[in-house]
Amino acid sequence: MGASSVDGVVRVALVEDQDVVVEGVRAWIAADPGRRAAVIADGKTIEKALAGPGRDADVVVLDLELGGETGGKLVTDRVAGLCDEGYRVVVFSVHVEPLIVRTVLQAGACAFLDKRTERRQFVDTIVAVAHDLPFVTPSMAGGLLHTVQLSHREREALQYLFQGMDHASIARRLKKTGGDSISAATVKQYIERSRAKFAAAGHPCRSQFALLARCMELGLIRPEEIEDYRPGDF
Repeated sequence: MGASSVDGVVRVALVEDQDVVVEGVRAWIAADPGRRAAVIADGKTIEKALAGPGRDADVVVLDLELGGETGGKLVTDRVAGLCDEGYRVVVFSVHVEPLIVRTVLQAGACAFLDKRTERRQFVDTIVAVAHDLPFVTPSMAGGLLHTVQLSHREREALQYLFQGMDHASIARRLKKTGGDSISAATVKQYIERSRAKFAAAGHPCRSQFALLARCMELGLIRPEEIEDYRPGDF
């Protein structure tokens, strides 16, 4: 899967239960003049989309409401797990209420796109997310432009980073729902995504010191949470 830096065409897995939307997204991505992305898999459930080729996706485009034929169900609770598996998640939904947008961003989603989004912005967002670049979509802009919303995982990764740990040490401490550790590549993604969020809010942090100072200034990390770390500690 695509937790490490993307080099080449961005691989997209689409989780969507409406055929017309699937065909539309495939057509949008195929029509991109730069051929910057390709849909490698789609499915009406997360499991079906990520089986086979989809497991190697750099970006997962996720409709929040699935199972429409039998009564749709919101899958906001699945976002954090997908992020822990190393996927960059872009939510593509008609549910644009501020509370839902904040919930999925705090769970770790990289971007939120309204289903009224135009083709060029859709593809541009997918590519920016794949390369961990700063961006803000209109759905994210309400109340988010001048503040930074770190997910729980992003905050944890930064807290350990500021204690002097490397990515492998941080990864051993961050557990998935099943109890396994996340990968060092996923830790790197959380940290880079945090930098992108600060840059998108107009506060680029070019050094680790600047990142720490900005986190403390905004109250995202408290000084007492930064403890000394000795190599060899678990």
